[in-house]
Amino acid sequence: MANADRILDALGDPTRRVVFQRLRDGARSVTEISRGMKVSRPAVSQHLRVLKEARLVTQHAEGTRRMYAIDSRGVEALRGWLDTFWDTALAAFKEAAEFEVRKAKAHGKGAGK
Repeated sequence: MANADRILDALGDPTRRVVFQRLRDGARSVTEISRGMKVSRPAVSQHLRVLKEARLVTQHAEGTRRMYAIDSRGVEALRGWLDTFWDTALAAFKEAAEFEVRKAKAHGKGAGK
């Protein structure tokens, strides 16, 4: 899934993850996001650009400020990709549990015996 690759690449950078996490509680400006970080505002802007290209962040204007917020479309795409692993894991667990039940019944250890 190409979109998941782009999202994972974007979140692969530790600074970008911090930038993304700072948007968890709502929209913020670059100045607000960069406050207290060890990188410059222009660097934060570059990280936001990458996150925006990955569809993890949206941008809108409020007066003269650009406000950034989490883009739910990217988060949903990532979750969908991760869910494929969960579905596989659950299917494997179900198969293993059913195998153990069949094995127990074959050895006379089934429920009610």
